[in-house]
Formats: sequence, C-alpha cells, structure tokens
Amino acid sequence: MDQLQRLQLIEHQSRAFLEGDIENINDQWVFFDNETDEATMLEHYVNQEIEIYYHHKWIKGKLEPDGRILHKNESIFLLDKMKLRIRKQIVFSFDMLLDELSDDIFFHFINTLNSLGYSIYDCIFSHNHLSFLDTTDMKKGVNILIFDNGEVALAVHHHFHHEDKKDDRFEFTLSTGKRLIIDKMQK
Repeated sequence: MDQLQRLQLIEHQSRAFLEGDIENINDQWVFFDNETDEATMLEHYVNQEIEIYYHHKWIKGKLEPDGRILHKNESIFLLDKMKLRIRKQIVFSFDMLLDELSDDIFFHFINTLNSLGYSIYDCIFSHNHLSFLDTTDMKKGVNILIFDNGEVALAVHHHFHHEDKKDDRFEFTLSTGKRLIIDKMQK
C-alpha cells in the first residue's frame, strides 16, 4: 500500500462531511448542519476546499472571502438554500498516529474499524502517547482512541512495543460489550 492508496481509503470513509444548507442572514453566510441543526458562520471555512451541489452534482472548490467558490477557472456565487459539504477534520493526534502506522497495520486497523460500523471521522478523542516519546530505539505504551458513530461508542486501546521488531495490538471495545483484538508483529 502506498501513500495514494492510504489517501483513497481515507477519502472514501463514511461520515466524512458536514452536510447542510446555507442562508444569507444580515449579509453574512450561515451554514446549517443537516445532522445537528447547528449554525456556523461560513467565514470559518474561507480558503478551504468545500463542495457545493451545483447543476445536479457535487463540485469541489475553494471558498473565497467574498462568497464565491473557485472551481477550476470558474467562479460560482453562493445562493440562499444552496447545499454544501464540508470535509470534517481528523482529530490531529489521531491523524499523526495514522501516519506513524505501517501500511499493513494501517490497512488492518481501518478495515476493522469500518467493519464495526465506524469511520476515522467518528473519532472524538485521541491520546497519541507515541507522539510524546523521543526517537529512541525502543518505544512502548498505549494510545487511547474514542469513537462515536451516533449509535454506539467504541474505545480502542493501541498497545505498541517498537524495538527490534514492531508489535502493535489493537483492542476494540464497543459500549455493547462486544470486543475484538488485532495483534500484528513486524520485523
């Protein structure tokens, strides 16, 4: 698995977007999240890539401060009740952990997470102990991750022992009591 395959796997995760409609209220664009009904000023997403539903398809573009979306060489102006998708951010320390995992472990972790009904975007808490360790040859500890898919909570303990070979163990525990363990060793 190379970096492109990792990015594609991340790109196709469920619940990766905030979806909603926009309204112009007092000359300011407000985004209303369909799932939570929360209102957010659209200016928080200026200079970020967002997607708009335009001419019966989703189009990616960069949100400009003046309320335009730059898509390739075209400017699309925002309109009331326009549908938008904004990609969620992955919790920073969790994103760092994903980068540190070998390809094989990354693939197994993501596929197990998905098979349990979770997406990487469902991570609501991450303690990446690995990122606090110096670059010594031996690294040992536990990373703690909490996920919520809107129905059931999931705790993941990532036990790692990286010395001559890498030993990674993931313990998945759902709030229903179901448990699953992945144990991977690499040279």
